Amino acid sequence: MRVDTPEVALNDLHGHNYVTFIGRIMRETSVNELSQLFNVSKGQMSFIGPRPVIVAEEEELVSERCNRKADRCLPGISGWAQVNGRDRVTILKKAMYDAEYALDINLWRDIKILFLTIWNILFARGAVEEKIQ
Repeated sequence: MRVDTPEVALNDLHGHNYVTFIGRIMRETSVNELSQLFNVSKGQMSFIGPRPVIVAEEEELVSERCNRKADRCLPGISGWAQVNGRDRVTILKKAMYDAEYALDINLWRDIKILFLTIWNILFARGAVEEKIQ
């Protein structure tokens, strides 16, 4: 993000894009997610699980996740909703994918998510600057 970015800026605030060229590349390749390995090592996150909720989605997504019992497991660096659309799916659909994962955690799905995550990163699939609500 640029130095003059307001605290509440997510992607685009009143027509101004505050993401730098390098920042955009980091987000498209998901390099910015590597810092979450510290949370994994501390036991606060797992590699695979529902992604932590961002501020723009918080109220509605948290409510949907709770209603669908998707909050039963640790958040993850990548998850079922990410490999099934990432930023291109609605909040309701994310909650549905997260619940589907949380209610049926298994090794096969985790392996599938891991490989699909790598595939999506290599081909920058599903990452968009603006959320679909």
